[in-house]
Amino acid sequence: MVKKNLENVELLVDINNTPNFPPSQTTDATILTKEALEFIVLLHRTFNERRKTLLNNRVAFQNKLETGKIQLDFLPETVSIRNDPTWLGPSLAPGLINRSCEITGPPLRNMLINALNSDVNTYMTDFEDSISPTWTNLIGGQINLYDVLRNQIDFTSIKGKSYKLNKKVQDSPTIIVRPRGWHMTENHLLVDNEPISASIFDFGLYFFHNAEKSVQLGKGPYFYLPKMEHHLEAKLWNDIFNVAQDYIGMSRGTIRATVLIETLPASFQMEEIIWQLRQHSSGLNCGRWDYIFSTIKKFKNDPNHILPDRDQVTMTSPFMDAYVKRLINTCHRRNVHAMGGMAAQIPIKNDPVKNDAAMNKVKTDKIRELTNGHDGSWIAHPALAQICNDVFINMGTPNQIHFVPSEGTKVTAQDLTNTNIINAKVSIEGIKQNLDIGLQYMEAWLRGSGCVPINSLMEDAATAEVSRCQLYQWVTHSVMTSDGIKVTPQLTSKLLKEQVDKLKQVSPVGNQNKFDLAAKYLLPEITGEKFSDFLTTLLYDEIVTPKQRPFDLSKL
Repeated sequence: MVKKNLENVELLVDINNTPNFPPSQTTDATILTKEALEFIVLLHRTFNERRKTLLNNRVAFQNKLETGKIQLDFLPETVSIRNDPTWLGPSLAPGLINRSCEITGPPLRNMLINALNSDVNTYMTDFEDSISPTWTNLIGGQINLYDVLRNQIDFTSIKGKSYKLNKKVQDSPTIIVRPRGWHMTENHLLVDNEPISASIFDFGLYFFHNAEKSVQLGKGPYFYLPKMEHHLEAKLWNDIFNVAQDYIGMSRGTIRATVLIETLPASFQMEEIIWQLRQHSSGLNCGRWDYIFSTIKKFKNDPNHILPDRDQVTMTSPFMDAYVKRLINTCHRRNVHAMGGMAAQIPIKNDPVKNDAAMNKVKTDKIRELTNGHDGSWIAHPALAQICNDVFINMGTPNQIHFVPSEGTKVTAQDLTNTNIINAKVSIEGIKQNLDIGLQYMEAWLRGSGCVPINSLMEDAATAEVSRCQLYQWVTHSVMTSDGIKVTPQLTSKLLKEQVDKLKQVSPVGNQNKFDLAAKYLLPEITGEKFSDFLTTLLYDEIVTPKQRPFDLSKL
């Protein structure tokens, strides 16, 4: 029976016969073994009810926030955790002591090699915001990680370009894997008549195959945890880590996880999140774009919290500055890393003047992070590594956890929700920019690409979320632009159609583009008709294959 089951799983995709996917001696059958599937089914059955309860709690919290029954504030029931100065995170793990430059990207084979060949300390390999979760991408990503940890990642592309690690993986940057968030499911696999948790699927397959190998290499297994809104969601991860380590006979505390503080509620529970992860904590990260997205989402119906054009919402905006200072102070008091945010710029090869301006902007941002007290920062392109390294070498030590800036202690709930930005404005150009980014990203995502260069920036789901949320907010509150034009559903609909027509004319895939489909999903979001929790869950059914036959693991 099991053999028959596994044969059916393999029919969902044959990686080595997929066009444009580099061949590997490793196959999907290597990843989808009976033992690995039994492991993820066990984790799902043990923890999925708690996952669903926590997601329901998010909905209840949002309803109470919007009806004025509660306000965002620090939790009174956890004050003892915040006030106890004696507890600390664990000692720093091998390969995670110096994290001054972290590069991020999806687990595509060529991007893995390019990232690991870069002059960086760590590589956050992303199954979340920078990947379109097609079955091919997910299983292919697991194959690529399996191969790279065994030094068998090299390949030659269809066009004859050779990709090769310039040193063994044990001497390369430390790999940190980001699974999808708690809100997502993996609809290709059913357990007891419901889709398996995408978080458990991504984490479980990687951990089962690579945890012991990572330890042998001296670096891992390590993870980045996204999109959490409550410290009990971190506790859920901690319990999964314990069960997973026990299952394979690994010492508890071997896993380390960095949490992205990228939701507004989580910024009020930073201390509690570190405490819940206990010996598995490796710090917090400022997920800036998702944090802006979350702030808009939480206050989407509140006219007192309307954010201006996205270019004006910088890290020096009051609520962003407060969030950064509190994060650094919290992490360093608890002896864990405080990681900076993403530099999404990519080189502008045909315009030296614009390229210099973009690179100077990156440098200024990294200097701000260093000065504030961050221990390192993110980049999206290998060419930015030198800029980041040149800035953070000024720490003089592998990190600056010893530096506890006092400003973070003074951050109040009012500071974290202060969205007033001096000279803020909404413009027609800002509307068009949001439509352009939202459409281009959604269209590429629907075609299977989740890491998209747009206007010399490497965009992912977070920036697309900011774009569509701002449009919803502006329409809902009939905002007046700096030109004196009211933002209405009619205006956004008209501009959307114009942008679709424009983008279709220059599409690199011609008539195979999916701009009409992207616009169909985007239209209700930008006219105030509806507000979806996440774009990725809104669009997900469009990329599930085969749509009519998910595979049932219930008999495992």
